[in-house]
Amino acid sequence: MGIVYAEIELINADDLALVRRNVIDKDEVHRIFVNALVDTGSYMLAINENIQEQLDLPVLEKRKAQMGRWLY
Repeated sequence: MGIVYAEIELINADDLALVRRNVIDKDEVHRIFVNALVDTGSYMLAINENIQEQLDLPVLEKRKAQMGRWLY
């Protein structure tokens, strides 16, 4: 089976709302491409503090996480 990664783009949704209201320009939207671990059973995404800062996102909740190793 193995571990699978995907290149994804994360975008600050608040910035997109400001673009729609003509408050900021499209090139001012905070966005970043990351190589993310794929988990088809997940319905949430966790990011580290570095990505949170680069996207200028507010902190809603902090949790400790650890990647487990599943045996099939």
